[in-house]
Amino acid sequence: MSRLKVLVVDDSALMRKIISDMINSEKDMEVIDVARNGQDLMEKLQKQLPDVITLDVEMPQMDGITALKELKKKNMNLPVIMLSSISQKGTEKTMECLEAGAFDFIPKPSGAISLDINKVKDDLVEKIRLSHQRNDYKGKSHLLKSESMVEKNVVTAPLMSSVTTRRRFTDKVDAVLIGASTGGPKALYTVITSLPESIGVPVFVVQHMPVGFTKAFADRLNANSKIKVIEASDGDVIEKNTVYIAPGGYHMEVSSEKKIRLTTEPAIWGVRPAVDKLFFSATKVYGGKLVSAILTGMGRDGADGTVDVKKSGGFTISEDKTTCTIYGMPKAAFETGKVDLVLPIDAIAGEIVKIVKGEGR
Repeated sequence: MSRLKVLVVDDSALMRKIISDMINSEKDMEVIDVARNGQDLMEKLQKQLPDVITLDVEMPQMDGITALKELKKKNMNLPVIMLSSISQKGTEKTMECLEAGAFDFIPKPSGAISLDINKVKDDLVEKIRLSHQRNDYKGKSHLLKSESMVEKNVVTAPLMSSVTTRRRFTDKVDAVLIGASTGGPKALYTVITSLPESIGVPVFVVQHMPVGFTKAFADRLNANSKIKVIEASDGDVIEKNTVYIAPGGYHMEVSSEKKIRLTTEPAIWGVRPAVDKLFFSATKVYGGKLVSAILTGMGRDGADGTVDVKKSGGFTISEDKTTCTIYGMPKAAFETGKVDLVLPIDAIAGEIVKIVKGEGR
């Protein structure tokens, strides 16, 4: 069995060793080289190409974001996993790296997080495998961009008439729910930045993301969107025309008083925040006056919530496989038989707006 070849980039010799040891302990992968910074990485890539790169965000001479941009300039289609410190500067740069094309990120094993070193290792090796699998898939297919191709990839669930269902929602949508995981930051950027300033309803988002990173994510979305985007706080009075991002480490729910409720109740599907938690609470408050969307991600979080939204009378969407980084969560949702529309990522925001405003295609 051939092993996945990984190149580790970090300015700390200790961190290079820690990360390398994690990778080399796995039977299906090995570190073939290390680099001290982005400049060193570029020199190493002239000698041999890895399957995956782990890249520190903050480094001297050439940092992670600059290195990513250099890779793009050189058309080097190599999956990159970012390693980021939980600092304001580190989290902000991490969001920039995800926009620039990084596959995903993990918090660096430093400070308090080093107490959970096995979790860091599990996340790292899992994302290395997933990024390589996705890179193989991308090499065999293409993402759909043009409007004509987007229209061809609208899939209507077999038992539903999309036009009839959408018209039943005229003036009756009270909230939008969105869930995502791996690949979600980029997908959500596409969706949220395409929403109008006055959509007329609140939008609730659960993105699986570690503690300390969701504030930077919300701030970056807010800076680039027409609609207001905030990291949710416990007790927030829910307002229209606002996107609420669930903070890392907390489940986000909608209370009966239409306020944000954050809890540290046990994780669902191994994650907190969980998409299902949000969806379940929202159906209790808004009934069927909901539109939900499940975007790229691994696992099945959001599938049961999608069923709940549909049973309550809401309208459900899942992202098409062709644009998913990982076709796990959307697949699980679709397989429940309760998804009304399957859409490529570029079409989702427009469809949400149409449904909320009661407009036909």
